[in-house]
Amino acid sequence: MKAVQDMYQTFQEEMGWAPVDKHDYQSSKEFLLYIHMLLTTEVAEVAEEFRKMMYRTRDLAETGMEINEAYSQAKQEIRENLGKELADCLAYLCKLANFFDYDLEEELRAKLDEIRKRYNK
Repeated sequence: MKAVQDMYQTFQEEMGWAPVDKHDYQSSKEFLLYIHMLLTTEVAEVAEEFRKMMYRTRDLAETGMEINEAYSQAKQEIRENLGKELADCLAYLCKLANFFDYDLEEELRAKLDEIRKRYNK
């Protein structure tokens, strides 16, 4: 995951997107509000792809297609767009993680360990 975060950081630099001064309150506040807005928008776009898939499944089933076959077809139809929206979400998560100097892989491992302990696994 660190490689993904580094790749995204390099991409930002290649694009010439100026880094935010992490020590300046006002620019950090604007950055965080803006990235939060963009991330929540992308998450909503993921939900929209799910909605399309469910409605398409229903519509195909109403034409007589078996429900699991309809679902499989609908899932395939949204695959490309869903992948793009998930990538957008990941990009904004990397941007936030990099801003706060988190290693997302370490954070995920720690979270999974916490869950394992909670469920005695």
